[in-house]
Amino acid sequence: MLVDSPPEPRAASAPASPTRRVARPLGLSLSVALLVLVALASIAVGAKALSPDQVWHGLFHGSGTYGDVIVDERLARTLLGLLAGAALGLSGAVLQALTRNPLADPGLLGINAGASAAVVTAISFFGVTSLRGYVWFAFLGAAAVGALVWFLGGSRGATPVRLALAGTAISAALYGYLQAVMIMDDAALGRMRFWTVGSLASASGSTTVQVLPFLAAAGLLAFALARPLNAVAMGDDTARALGAHLGRTRALAMLAATVLCGAATAACGPVVFVGLMVPHAVRSFTGPDLRWILPYAAVLAPVLLLGADVVGRVVARPAELQVGIVTAVIGGPVFIFLVRRRRTAQL
Repeated sequence: MLVDSPPEPRAASAPASPTRRVARPLGLSLSVALLVLVALASIAVGAKALSPDQVWHGLFHGSGTYGDVIVDERLARTLLGLLAGAALGLSGAVLQALTRNPLADPGLLGINAGASAAVVTAISFFGVTSLRGYVWFAFLGAAAVGALVWFLGGSRGATPVRLALAGTAISAALYGYLQAVMIMDDAALGRMRFWTVGSLASASGSTTVQVLPFLAAAGLLAFALARPLNAVAMGDDTARALGAHLGRTRALAMLAATVLCGAATAACGPVVFVGLMVPHAVRSFTGPDLRWILPYAAVLAPVLLLGADVVGRVVARPAELQVGIVTAVIGGPVFIFLVRRRRTAQL
């Protein structure tokens, strides 16, 4: 019989086995090496085929046609992919701990919907046409929805169930608004159809500079919350007994997740499944301790995002598939597998 309530979480701070204590640092080192390789592939591989000599010349000399392609396009989108991937991975891990739901992702609390609704509003009603303008509207929309979800979820008395229900309800309302505006405004539809699937193709140095301070501050906050969130994941009563401040921890976790996901979504659109798959996958290796889940998510989420971007550039040459399409194609079957495995475990 399927039980609706989740099982009691294991103690996140329980001592790890000797094997795991050795495997965690080694695995993280290998993950960093894999990230370096994927980042190099993102710079070297693209819709336009270039030889290694051309890539080297464009990267280190930065002049001429090759310099424009490598530095202005591929290097910029690689840097944005690194930042956005890390942000999505961290926000997914924080939200899964906050909601005590291993299948939660940044879209659960309506953050993606808030960013998308703000962008379509900017295009349709304020005539914004540049990515530089989208970024700030998307970020403000994500932040506003995050605050609204926190308020409707009970503020300092918020619980995982209330937050999830509030986020789901607001997402449904905002996506209805988004579709209505795009149907009535052909210009908004034309400009939004590329942004809404999620893409790194419009990356630029200015976009990265705009979102970097927010990502850095929220990322540091997420890492600082690892230990308190470990206590919260063990249940409210246990967390209180351990001295955790539930209201403050949840408020700061909500803030960190909103800023991380909001900035990433503002820069490259709503990329789905990255914040779900990576934290969920690494948890099976690291265990429930967020002090390890967060570093792994920050490293492996960019691996997934940049890898999907490289695949999208190669499979449709000379055109390319947006990274949001590739992650959706990969993430859909993976999500079904995770849900079925979780249901089977509860039988």
